Amino acid sequence: MSLITQLAQDAKKAAQKLAVLDTASKNAVLKDMAQAIRSNKDKIKAVNEKEVGRAKDNNLDAALIDRLILDDARIEDMAAGIETIIELDDPVGSTREFGTRPNGIKIRKMRIPLGVVCMIYEARPNVTADAGALCFKSGNGVILRGGKEALDSSLAIAELLQDVLEKHDLPKALITVVPNPDRSLMQELMEQRDYIDVIIPRGGEGLINYVTENSKVPVIQHFKGVCHLYVDQHADLDEALQILLNGKTQRTGVCNALEGLVVHQAVAADFLPKVAEAFKEHSVKVHVNEKGSQYFEDADVIGEDQYGEEYLGLEIAIRVVDDFDGALDHIAVFGSNHTEVICTKDEKTAQHFQLAVDAAVVMVNASSRFSDGSQLGLGAEIGIATTKLHAYGPMGLESLTAEKYLVNGEGQIRN
Repeated sequence: MSLITQLAQDAKKAAQKLAVLDTASKNAVLKDMAQAIRSNKDKIKAVNEKEVGRAKDNNLDAALIDRLILDDARIEDMAAGIETIIELDDPVGSTREFGTRPNGIKIRKMRIPLGVVCMIYEARPNVTADAGALCFKSGNGVILRGGKEALDSSLAIAELLQDVLEKHDLPKALITVVPNPDRSLMQELMEQRDYIDVIIPRGGEGLINYVTENSKVPVIQHFKGVCHLYVDQHADLDEALQILLNGKTQRTGVCNALEGLVVHQAVAADFLPKVAEAFKEHSVKVHVNEKGSQYFEDADVIGEDQYGEEYLGLEIAIRVVDDFDGALDHIAVFGSNHTEVICTKDEKTAQHFQLAVDAAVVMVNASSRFSDGSQLGLGAEIGIATTKLHAYGPMGLESLTAEKYLVNGEGQIRN
């Protein structure tokens, strides 16, 4: 039996044991996991610093290196994220009435774990803790296949979590990191439909497309984040500028960073000079259409079909549009169904935007950086689904469950 098949079988068997564990027991395990991460932060950092050093020596992309780093603050975020999950309601076993049929049979639906979740991701070692805790609380086993750049950090975190599982007499196969980043093993993972119930890829466009095209297991896509801010003619321009700068410059290498700015022509002359000054201060490279180019020095003037890029850096594409419908059309063509933001003080325009825009998260007068499971009250997140299967948007506990029907009768038979 191959390594991957053995890992998948073990995870399936372990998940069956977890599915019946009560909430109090799960929370006790999670509490110890958070403590284990805090108590061993120096060990995690020592391993991670070596990986970051290798990444820099290999001249890897700055956005990838940023995602790879585990400093004190990010390690604390991992531990705090697990503690947040403890406080959340456990969806497993919750029921809702589905009605009584004319023949008297009573129908309910009950939330159940998906089974085994496989995460395929790149340089994000924090995913090991986030996904491990979310899957554990929702009753799922998880197999984690990270990129080679973050493998040692992921293994170090997983070892801490597995030690806690064994301390509580639970199988360590509930949280498994594939110990070899070989691409052929990833392909074998995607063929384990007898044991793996869903695959969630997180990473660049190439990774998402590869998994989607080659997996025999159902895939929930966490596609690229081409997020826009639309500044409407009724916007508070000072507020819009702060939302723009937060979305673009606070952290550039994440999927909820802004990659596009769309501006109503009625406010372009007032707003874009302020943007130009602020972006010059923050060293943001600007790509802009002809209509907006007059407000920027040294901007890259692009055609109307040259949008939709995920820069993951201090770059942004700006377009001045004639009207609100022009903004909607731009987002429909160049958005990635991730997060879209409007700044406006007109309530009807805001409502229209939220109804019309097809994105997992649609915001009014708030930064795109809030498009995150922890910020939206989910604790951590296992990904942001950009395809409309059973989940759309940041995936927390409930998104890692399904529902089954419970039918109670009194001897009824079907004629």
